[in-house]
Amino acid sequence: MRLPTLLLLPALLGACERLSELGRPPQLAAIENPTADPAWRPISMPMPAPQEPSAHANSLWRGGSRTFLRDQRAAAVGDLVTVLVSIQDTAQLQNTTERERTGSDALGIPRLLGLDSSWLRIFPNTLDPSRMVETSGSQNSLGSGTTRRNETITLRVAGTVTQVLPNGNLVVAGRQQVRVNAELRDMQVSGIIRPQDIASDNTVRHDRLAEARIAYGGRGTISDLQQPRVGQQLLDIVLPF
Repeated sequence: MRLPTLLLLPALLGACERLSELGRPPQLAAIENPTADPAWRPISMPMPAPQEPSAHANSLWRGGSRTFLRDQRAAAVGDLVTVLVSIQDTAQLQNTTERERTGSDALGIPRLLGLDSSWLRIFPNTLDPSRMVETSGSQNSLGSGTTRRNETITLRVAGTVTQVLPNGNLVVAGRQQVRVNAELRDMQVSGIIRPQDIASDNTVRHDRLAEARIAYGGRGTISDLQQPRVGQQLLDIVLPF
């Protein structure tokens, strides 16, 4: 009885959570510090040795500044930067494989150390030593596959600088939730950007993010109808056929 109970426990917990939201739309998550998440970890990457900017007396130029005037772009922990996500992927693959093989083998031992006269005492009289083993085989294989994919995603997500690496690169993490009726859309963006890639309007393109992690999904009544039930997912994993 323990095994069925353990298998049904996740489904019961999920049902209790859904019953607690019965008649209410999905709740928005509270605004929180991304670094307070237990799963958050500081990023450590190979870095060059830090160099202190040299100070010059009677100079209008400030050491370490990227422009003569004050730069309004994100540069420190806590600053905001808008990530522009524009993904248009199109892929089409088609493979066809055809294989055919035919084989025939024959094996015989007409004479072997004079024992051929003794074989008739053991085997039937119809035994022919020159044709003791004869095999034949034929194999045919035909396969074809086609893959077509077309994805288009356009997003604008404001992220927060959570870390400044020793070489000046910025670690950015942003999350945006939008609720329409009973459907909640959740967008997440994170990665590493160079300050030089931030445009004058404090935006950066998604293809300039290193180690980019972009997620776009949701939950609610429509999302529930688009995915199979928990029991069906369990059977798809367990059943071998």
